[in-house]
Amino acid sequence: MPETAELLLDARAELGEGPIWDPVVQRLYWVDILGCRVHVHTPSTGEDRVIQLSEMPGAVAPRASSVLILAQHSGFATLDLDDETVIPIADPEADLPGNRFNDGKCDPSGRFWAGTLSLPQKEPLGALYRLDTDQSVTKVETDITVSNGLTWTADRSTMYYIDTPTRVVSRYDYDDPTGSISNRSTAIDLRDTEGFPDGMTIDAEGMLWVAFWGGWAINRYNPQTGDQIGRIHVPARQVTSCAFGGPELDTLYITTARQGCEGDTSQPHAGSLFVVKPGVVGLPAPAFAG
Repeated sequence: MPETAELLLDARAELGEGPIWDPVVQRLYWVDILGCRVHVHTPSTGEDRVIQLSEMPGAVAPRASSVLILAQHSGFATLDLDDETVIPIADPEADLPGNRFNDGKCDPSGRFWAGTLSLPQKEPLGALYRLDTDQSVTKVETDITVSNGLTWTADRSTMYYIDTPTRVVSRYDYDDPTGSISNRSTAIDLRDTEGFPDGMTIDAEGMLWVAFWGGWAINRYNPQTGDQIGRIHVPARQVTSCAFGGPELDTLYITTARQGCEGDTSQPHAGSLFVVKPGVVGLPAPAFAG
C-alpha cells in the first residue's frame, strides 16, 4: 500500500467534501460546501468543471442522464448539469434555518441518505434523513451533531455511519427492501486516533476507509475487529472524505479543506483533490433511483 497520496487537482477548496464516482460517465463529482460549488471532474481529460450555486451543497449523487440529486442548505433538490438549474424537492428542516445538510450517499437500492448539522456544530440538533425513490422523506436518526460518513456492505445487510463528535463508526442492521435501520452498535472506536472521523467509503473486501479532519490521513479499518490495518498520509491537515473511482475502481480520490489552515505554509495545497492507488478496489456507487 502506498504511504502518501499525490496531488491531483490544485483546487484549494474552502471545504472540499463528498466525492462520488459515476461509473456510467466515468466522472467524479465533489463539492466545496463553503464555496457553494459543485465540481464535475473528468479524469480522462483533466477537466474540472465548476458549477456555482446560490447556497451551500452538502452532498451530490448521480441520478438519471445529466441530473444529480443534491442535498443543500435548504434541503433536497435536483441539479441539471446541462443548464445548471436547481429544482427543490423537499426541505425537512425548514423550521431549523440554523441547520444545513452535510454528507450524503445513495444506498444499494438507490435511496439518497443525507444528514444535517447545526452551524455552530456543538449541539445535537441535526438528523439523518432518507429520500426515497418516490421523493418522500423519512427521518431515520435524531440527536446528531455533525452528520458525516455513510456506506453499506456489498451484501446489503449492514450500514456504517459517522456522527463526527462521537469519534466512533456506528454499525446498523440494514433492511434493503424497506431502507430501515436498527440495532445500532459501535464498529470502530476512534477516540484515541489523531483527528476526527469525517467521510468514509468501503472497499470490495469489506474494509472501511475513514478520512480524518485534523488528522492528515485516510485510515483503513476492519469493521469486524475494529483494528486499523492501513494508513495513507495526505499532505493536508483537514482530510474530509474519499471515494473509489476510475475504470477499475482502483483509485481512491480524496477531498480536503482549507478551513482552519489559513497561513500554514506546510500545506500549500490544502483544499485540493488528492489521489492514490491503494492496492484494493472499491464498490460501484449506486445512483439515485427516483
